[in-house]
Amino acid sequence: MAEWLNIQDAAAQWGISKSLLARLCRDGRIAGAQKIKGAWMIPEDAQYPADGRRKSSTVNPETASRTKKLLPLPIGISDYRKASTEYYYIDKTLMIRDFLDEVPMVSLFTRPRRFGKTLNMDMLRTFFEKTDEDTSRYFTDKKIWKCGKAYRAHQGKYSVIFLSFKDVKCASWEETYDLISKLIVIEYKRHSELDSETNPDQDFYHKVISGQASGNELMLSLMMLAKMLHEFHGIEPIVIIDEYDTPIQQGYSCGFYEEVVLFIRNLFSGVFKDNKHLKYGFLTGILRVAKESIFSGLNNLKINSILDDKYSEYFGFTAEEVKEMTEYYAVPDRYDEICDWYDGYRFGHTGIFNPWSVVNYFSNACKPGPYWLSTGSNEVIGEILSLADEEIFERLHSLLQRESFLTYVDTSVIYPQIQKNPSSIYSFLLVAGYLKAEETAYAPSGDFMCRVSLPNKEISFVYNKEILSKLEPIVPQSLAISIQESIYSNDALRLKMLLEKLLRESVSYYDTAKETFYHGLILGLCVLFSDRYTLTSNRESGEGRYDIQLMPRKPEDPGFIFELKAEKNAEQDQLKALADQALRQIAEKKYAEEMRSQGVDAITQYGVAFSGKHVKISVSEE
Repeated sequence: MAEWLNIQDAAAQWGISKSLLARLCRDGRIAGAQKIKGAWMIPEDAQYPADGRRKSSTVNPETASRTKKLLPLPIGISDYRKASTEYYYIDKTLMIRDFLDEVPMVSLFTRPRRFGKTLNMDMLRTFFEKTDEDTSRYFTDKKIWKCGKAYRAHQGKYSVIFLSFKDVKCASWEETYDLISKLIVIEYKRHSELDSETNPDQDFYHKVISGQASGNELMLSLMMLAKMLHEFHGIEPIVIIDEYDTPIQQGYSCGFYEEVVLFIRNLFSGVFKDNKHLKYGFLTGILRVAKESIFSGLNNLKINSILDDKYSEYFGFTAEEVKEMTEYYAVPDRYDEICDWYDGYRFGHTGIFNPWSVVNYFSNACKPGPYWLSTGSNEVIGEILSLADEEIFERLHSLLQRESFLTYVDTSVIYPQIQKNPSSIYSFLLVAGYLKAEETAYAPSGDFMCRVSLPNKEISFVYNKEILSKLEPIVPQSLAISIQESIYSNDALRLKMLLEKLLRESVSYYDTAKETFYHGLILGLCVLFSDRYTLTSNRESGEGRYDIQLMPRKPEDPGFIFELKAEKNAEQDQLKALADQALRQIAEKKYAEEMRSQGVDAITQYGVAFSGKHVKISVSEE
C-alpha cells in the first residue's frame, strides 16, 4: 500500500510553502498526487518537479540531490520561446483560453509600459502561427495545454502578421514613415511563400519588398498581405500590432501628429475594418486613442483597458505569482518589502505588481529601487505640467502625502486635449501607470469616475523624478542645481536670491500661489538629493508634522528640515517675521527628534516665507 504525505509534511520536506505545493498539485506537476477527501495527498516517493522551483536554502538534506541551478530572470526578454524555456517564466497562457472563449474579432489591450504587452503578443504569435517548427513544445507544459483539445486545436494553425511599433521613436515624420515602411517590408519578406506565380498579387508583393510601393499602397499593405495569406493558405490570418500608439505619441511630441495619425488610421482601417481576410486582430498600447478615429467605424473592436476585469491578471504579476517567486529564490521574508515598493496597481479588480521592477529587484540581490524609472518616460507629462495651474500642482503634491482624490477619467484621452484641458493629466497618469484607481464608477458620459492615489514607494520616487522634477520649462536645471547647492552649504542668502530669481522669471500664477504650491515647488527642487537622502513630507515627528525633511542615508551627513509659510501681499518685515516663526516652530514642535533618534548630529533647519515673488529665509544649524 502506498505511503502518503499530507501537504504540510511534503512542503516541509521540500522546503516550500503549502500554497506553492498545492498549486503544483493542481497543475499536475507532482506525479501521483491525489485529492483525498478534499485534501491533497502526495506519494512519499514523489519527486520534486524537474525545474527546481523551491527554496534552495532550506532543502531537506535527503532531497538535496534533486537540487538544480536556479533559472535566470527574463530581464528585457520579449521572445516567448526563450522566456518560457530558458528563464523563470510566469505562465500567462490562460490568456489564450480566455480569448478563445470570447473570440472578439479585434482586441485592444491598453497597459503601462513594461507590463508584459510585447511578451504576451509574442506568446500569442507563437501559439497561433503555423511554422516549419513544431511550436507545440513551448506549450505542452503550460496551463493552456491542460484546457483540452478544443483549445489545442488552434495551436500552429494560422498565418500571423506581426508588427511592433515599440521602437518607432523618430524625430520627424519622414524618418517615422521610413521606419514603418521598413518594418512592413521585413514582415512581407518573412512570408516569402507569397513570392510565387500562384499568387495573383505577386506584383504588389514585389513592389513592397523592393521599397517601390507608394504611400497609398503602403497604407493598403497590411490588408493586401492578409488577402494574399488567406488565398494562399486557405485560412484567414491573424494580425498582431504591438505598441501601436508609440509613433502617435512621438508625432505629438515632435510636431508631426496629423501626418502619423492619418497614416496609421488608413493602415489599420484597411486590415481591421470589414476585412473578410482577417481571422483575429490583436493590438497593444498605452492609450486607447479611440477619439482619434484611428479605429473609425471599427464596430468589431473589443477594448480591454486597465479598468476592465477581462484579462486583468495577464499583464503584470499577481500576489500569488510574486509569492511563488520569493519561494523559488529563497527569500520569502522579502515579500512585504516587494509589496511596499512594487505592488498597489489595480487592473479591474485584480491587484497587480509591476513585473519589470519585481524581476529587476530579484536580479539585483533584492535591493529595492525605482527600476521602472530607467525604462523611459512619458514626455507628454512634462508638457502637461508646463501648462498646469495651481490647483493641479496642489493635487499632484497631495498624492505624495498618500492622499487620494476623486477625478473624472477618460480612458480614450487624446494628446491634443492636453493644451485645451490640462486636467486631463489624471487620465494620462492613470493609463500610463503613475496612478492607481482605488475605486471606479461609471460616469453619466460613459467614462469613469475614479478615486486615484499613488500605488507604491517606487511610484512615489518616480513621481518626484518624472513629475515634480519635470519643471524644466519653469525651473531651468542649472538653477535647480544651484538652489540645491545653496541648501547643502547652508547659504541662506544665496538660497533667497536664487528662489526670488526663480519666482521673478517664472509664470504669473506664482503671484497668487498658496503655501501648498510653494511646498510642492521646494519638494521638487529637493529631488536631486534622492541618491543621498530620503525625502519625506508632512510626516509626524516630535510634537507635530514638519513640511519637508531630508534624512541622510549616512548618519555622518547633515540633515535638513524645512518649514514653509506663505502670505499674500506681505511686506518685507512681515515676511521676515513669518520666516522666524517657521524656524521657531521647528524647535518648539521638536521636528528634529526623528533625525536625532537615527544618529544624525548635524541638522540644518530652514524657515522659509513666501509672498508672491518675494522670499525670506531664517536658518539655524545644530
